[in-house]
Amino acid sequence: MPAPAELQLQKSAEDTLTVALTGSWKLGEALPSADEIQQKLDGKPGINKIAFDTRQLADWDSGLLIFLINLREFCTQQKIPIDDSGLPQGARKLLALAAAVPEKKDARKAAGKVSFFTHVGSETVDFFRSSGEMLTFIGDTVIAFGNLLRGKAQYRKSDLGLVLESCGGQALPIVSLICFLVGLILAFIGAIQLKLFGAQIYVADLVGIAMVRLMAAIMTGIVMAGRTGGAFAAQLGTMQVNQEIDALKTMGISPMEFLVLPRMLALALMMPLLCLYANVMGILGGMVVGVGMLDIGFIQYYNETVKAVNLWNLGIGLFSGTVFGVIVALSGCMRGMQCGRSASAVGEAATSAVVTAIVGIILSTALITVLCNLLGI
Repeated sequence: MPAPAELQLQKSAEDTLTVALTGSWKLGEALPSADEIQQKLDGKPGINKIAFDTRQLADWDSGLLIFLINLREFCTQQKIPIDDSGLPQGARKLLALAAAVPEKKDARKAAGKVSFFTHVGSETVDFFRSSGEMLTFIGDTVIAFGNLLRGKAQYRKSDLGLVLESCGGQALPIVSLICFLVGLILAFIGAIQLKLFGAQIYVADLVGIAMVRLMAAIMTGIVMAGRTGGAFAAQLGTMQVNQEIDALKTMGISPMEFLVLPRMLALALMMPLLCLYANVMGILGGMVVGVGMLDIGFIQYYNETVKAVNLWNLGIGLFSGTVFGVIVALSGCMRGMQCGRSASAVGEAATSAVVTAIVGIILSTALITVLCNLLGI
């Protein structure tokens, strides 16, 4: 086993500081730092040159190079020349290569703080630019749907079937869990207040109307935003990195029709069905609280729920679910198509897709609620 890395400093009569490197200089081992030499140089004035003695040096890799580069930067600042003739030939060549290729001017991020107004201005510019890109993407999507209605869209039905399976059946477990718990929580919170007035039976009304009208659609939309919207962005982003989308364009195939259209159709078709299923699970969650805690009969709870929920509530919930499905698919596909050409850009695209979808769901929920209030439904 080679000896551990060590360095020794020897000052000669010609005001030359010789750095003797011994042992194994590899990453992952305890290597001396260039700061040690800097501290010793501060205590030894009159050094005009630094030389190296590597006769006792064993194995080395980039750990030695990092040490030498840091030392060279310090010596350059202090205007102390370095004699690298004592270094291994491979290390000298790598150091010369590193010096021959200077660091890009803007390679490192600025360390200074950005002012508040600069940050607000840049965010405003990014908002308007992203809004324009979103409108462009929506326009391309509308054109793709127009081609679908005319029977000229270039997509594979097998792809649509696979996406339908992913968005539908595979999403049932998480939708079941979330919506069941939401219904249970709504019933529990409502029961605490309704008990004060002896009106426990109206827990069925509270849970039924809340789940069927809005909550089931919202929770399903948020679940699909995190589960499916992020997956769409990651899939398309990876294709963008691997230049698969460029290859489709080269072959004359529209990526909007071949990749985006099946995903938009799948979510728009499956979200209403998932909302129906979420309604049932939410009502079952409320029923557990009503029957188990409030001593409400099963038939009594069922009859009260049927009496409270009408077709308008169901229609609003299904319409909201369809809108949320379009928003999730639009956000995921748009961020995936806008993805950069690096691996980190794929993760950023997935995160941005989820955030965009959730914000869109909340905004559309507010808009639908206001419209229903104005229409009196």
